[in-house]
Amino acid sequence: MTAHRAFIRRTALVAATGAAALVLAACGGNDKGHDMGSMESSSKASASASPSAKGGKHNSADVSFAKEMIQHHRQAIEMADLADGKRVSSEVKDLSTEVKGAQDPEIKKMSGWLTSWGEEAPEDMSGMDHGDMDHGDMGHDMSSSMPGMMSSEDMDKLKKSSGADFDKMFLEMMVEHHKGALQMAETEKAKGEYGPAKKLADDVITAQKAEIEKMDTMLKKS
Repeated sequence: MTAHRAFIRRTALVAATGAAALVLAACGGNDKGHDMGSMESSSKASASASPSAKGGKHNSADVSFAKEMIQHHRQAIEMADLADGKRVSSEVKDLSTEVKGAQDPEIKKMSGWLTSWGEEAPEDMSGMDHGDMDHGDMGHDMSSSMPGMMSSEDMDKLKKSSGADFDKMFLEMMVEHHKGALQMAETEKAKGEYGPAKKLADDVITAQKAEIEKMDTMLKKS
């Protein structure tokens, strides 16, 4: 009888131990699933972080600034590229390099903002044959809608010029172009909301004012 009771107790103990193991396994499985879910949520949250989220809210003025300044910068770079294949002064050559070095990274930055906002960056129309373009083409001839933009005719004249004539025309056109960028930057500072865009507007004002002073001095010497 005693042996029979001992056998029953051992059987109950084994059953209890097995049940406890199953409970622990289940709890462990739930914790693992919970942890994985948390990790997945955290991963998704990190992936969704964007330049827009880091810089704060943006408005329509920020979008317009980015889209228009991208096109404005592209034309300045196109003008600077024309100096590469011509006989120009070393001062103009250095200035053209400076313009490209400053404005190309800014184009990439603004394009990134537009993507993060669900907007499309404007199509790059630079380098196209101006003679084949419609005068009102928004891709390139924006003189009527954007301050400082050169017309197709202006760009053709610059392309066909050389030597001292090119230097003078390039400097005069780039001064006008820069002044237009200053107006656009001031508008962004007054109406924009996105912090990084307003900071870029400040940078544009500082850099292009300095270049305007430099070009004015160069023109007086010519």
